[in-house]
Amino acid sequence: MDKVLENRICLLIKEMTLEEKTGMIHGAGLFRTAGVERIHIPPLKMSDGPMGVRSEFVNDQWMPVGTPDDYVTYCPSNNAIAMTWNRKLARNAGKVLGEEARGRGKDVILAPGINIKRTPACGRNFEYISEDPRLTSELAVPIVRGIETSDVAACVKHFAMNNQETERLWVNVEADERTMREIYFPAFQAVVQKAGAKSIMGSYNLIRGTHVCENKDIMGTVLRKEWGFDGTIISDGGAVHTTKGTAEGPLDIEMSVTSDFDDYFLANPLISEIRKGNIDEACVDEKVRNILRMMVRLHMIELTEVPDSDGKKKILVQKNKNRKAGSYNTAKHRFEVLKVARESITLLKNEDRKLPLDPAIDKVLVIGQNAVISQAMGGGSAEIKALYEITPLLGISKFLGGNCEVRYARGYDIPAKKESDHNWQEDSLDASKAAAETAKETEDSARLRKEAVELAKEYKHVIYVGGLNHDQDLEGQDRADLTLPYGQDRLITELLEVRPDMTIVMLAGSPVSMKPWADRAKAIVWMSYSGMEGGTALAEVLFGAVNPSGKLAETLPEEIPECFRKEAYFPGRPLTDEEKKHMNAHLTQTYAEGIFVGYRYYEKNRIPVQFCFGHGLSYTDFTYDNLKIEEIPSKARANGFDVQLQVRNVGALEGKETVQLYLGEKTVSPENPVKELKAFEKICLRPRETKTVLLKITMEDFMHYDEAAGTWRLKHGDYRIYVGSSLQDIQLTQDITI
Repeated sequence: MDKVLENRICLLIKEMTLEEKTGMIHGAGLFRTAGVERIHIPPLKMSDGPMGVRSEFVNDQWMPVGTPDDYVTYCPSNNAIAMTWNRKLARNAGKVLGEEARGRGKDVILAPGINIKRTPACGRNFEYISEDPRLTSELAVPIVRGIETSDVAACVKHFAMNNQETERLWVNVEADERTMREIYFPAFQAVVQKAGAKSIMGSYNLIRGTHVCENKDIMGTVLRKEWGFDGTIISDGGAVHTTKGTAEGPLDIEMSVTSDFDDYFLANPLISEIRKGNIDEACVDEKVRNILRMMVRLHMIELTEVPDSDGKKKILVQKNKNRKAGSYNTAKHRFEVLKVARESITLLKNEDRKLPLDPAIDKVLVIGQNAVISQAMGGGSAEIKALYEITPLLGISKFLGGNCEVRYARGYDIPAKKESDHNWQEDSLDASKAAAETAKETEDSARLRKEAVELAKEYKHVIYVGGLNHDQDLEGQDRADLTLPYGQDRLITELLEVRPDMTIVMLAGSPVSMKPWADRAKAIVWMSYSGMEGGTALAEVLFGAVNPSGKLAETLPEEIPECFRKEAYFPGRPLTDEEKKHMNAHLTQTYAEGIFVGYRYYEKNRIPVQFCFGHGLSYTDFTYDNLKIEEIPSKARANGFDVQLQVRNVGALEGKETVQLYLGEKTVSPENPVKELKAFEKICLRPRETKTVLLKITMEDFMHYDEAAGTWRLKHGDYRIYVGSSLQDIQLTQDITI
C-alpha cells in the first residue's frame, strides 16, 4: 500500500464535513454519487454494462434522455464470450467495454457478471460465464483486466451466491463452507488477487441469515481480510436494508433504483444516527477512504500536498489530465466483437457433414422469429442502445448476396408485450416474479407453423433459427422448465418430417431441451446473444467462411435436474416461524447438492445429457497423442506438473481446437467429483499441422477445502489426468501418484 497516498487521503477526509462524506457513499442520482465541489472531488458516474454501456437516463427517473449520441457497440454476452474459451478474446471484449464506458464519461461499469450457473433455469444465466469455477475464473480475469486498461473500474457482480432471480432480494442462501470455497468464491477471488479488480458489487440475497451488503463474514472477513481487497464495494440497486448494519459493515456505496436519494439508508438516516451517537463517524471515513483510493487509481484525481496559510499540510485535489479518454462505436470495436461472435458459435451436431452449406446455392428458406428480432434492447439491466444489430436473417442475406433468393417465414408467433405504467427496476424492490411459464403456442403460431411447413416442402435448403429471447432470458424471473416457447418443438418436428436435412440454429442464453427432436436432426448450431455482428458471424459459420470453434461453457441437460425440482433446492422453501424471528427473508434456499453443480452433478449421478460441458465440433478433425507428464522441479513439489501432448489437424481445413484437462481421483470417493476442469488451451492448426500443447497443473489443483480444519488440504493418493476435446470426449489419460 502506498503510505504517501494513504496519508494524503486521511488528511483530505479531515477537511470534509459529514454531509460531504455521506454524499459520496450513496446514490445522488440513478447512476451517480455526489461529488464534493468545494474541494474538487468529482462524482462517481456509473453504468450498467454486461453487453455494452447503457443509454443515458434522466437523473431521477427510469427514462432515457433520448439524446442521439449515446448509441454504443452491442457486445456479446458473457455467455457468448465463455463459449470462445479464448482468454485473449475475453480480454479484448473487456477492453472494448472499458473503452466504451470511458468514452461515454463513465467511471465504473457494472460488469462482468461472474456468478456460477447453479441451475439452468436462472433467468440471468446469459449474463454469466459458466457453471464451472475454473473456466469462469480463467475468463473473468482477462475481462476485468481489459476493462480497467481504460481507467474505468470493473464492478464485478454479484458477490456472492446470487444464483437465482426468484425472490432475489429476499432469499436466504444456506451452503456449507466447502461449497462456497470450491464453487462460488474462486472466480471472485481470482478477479481480486489476479486481476486487481477495483470494485465489487454486493448481491441482493442473504447468506446464512444476513443480507450480503451488511454481511461482515462474507464482505469483511473473506473479501477484505482474506483476499486483501482494498477497492470499493458497491451495492446492487436496492440491496441495502438497514442503516446501522450497513454503515458498520464493509460496504462503501449504497445504490438503489428509487429517486428518494436523501432517504437512502446511508444518506440522511446515517447522518441522524451519527449525530445521535449511535454510529461512529469513523465508519464513514473508512468508506470514503476506499472511494478516494479508487478515484486516484482510475486517474480521476491526483492529490498534492501543499502548505496552507498557517504552515500546516493541506491536500489539493486536481483533475488528472493524463486520464484516458476512451472511445465508443469505433470500427475497431465492431471488429473485435465480430471476432468474439465467430468463436462463440458452437457446432453441436453435424451428421454426414451437412455443414457447411454451399455458398453458391440459389435459394434458401429461413424460418423462425429469432432470425429477425433485435435482442439488444432486452434482458433487464443488460439492455443497450445499439448503433445497429445484424440479425441472423440479415447476416445470411448479405453473405449470400443477390445471386441467391433468401425467403423468410416466421414459423411461430411472439405475442406483443403489454406496456406497463410501472418500471420493472422499481417494481423489483417490492416483489420478485415467480418462475415464468413456457409461452404456449398461440392461434397465430399454429397458422404460421402450417404455413412454414408447407413452404419448406418447396425448398431444398432450410435454416431454422429459434430458441429463446429476452422474454425468457430475463433479469427478475427464472424459468419453470427448459421447454422451448411458442410451440417450437412441434414446429421443428414437423419441419424435420418434410426437410430432414434442415439446419437448426438455437439462439439462447441458457439451456433449452431439444429432446423431442435432437435425435432426428442432422445439424444443430448453438449460439448466444452474440452482439451487433452476431448474424454476420452465424452466416460465416453456416456457409464455411469461418470454421466453428466454440465449446459449451455449461451442460445442456434434457431437463431441469431432479434435485432442483424439490422445493428446498430451487426456488427455495418458505421460512419457519423460528427463522422469521431473526431473518428478514421470504425464502430459504439450501444448496444441498453441495459442490455437485453442473457437470459435477450429472457425472456423479450418471445422468445422460443432451450435450456435455466443453462440447463443440469443427469442420475439420483433430487427433491427440504422446501424452507426457513431468513433475516441475521443486523441493516441496509445490509447483505441480507439466502436462504435454501433441494435437494434429488431420482434416483439410484450418481449425481451432480447445484442449481440455480434467483431474479426478483414480478411485473416486463419494465426497468428490468424478473429474474437474483444471486447465485448457485453445490452439489454431493448419491442415496436417501438429502442435505441442503444454498444460500446467499445480498442487493446489489437487486440494479440497477441509471444513473442520478451516483450510485447504492435499489428499495424497492416486489420481487420473484426463485430456480431451470435451468432458466426455477424452482422448488421453494417465495416472499419477502424489
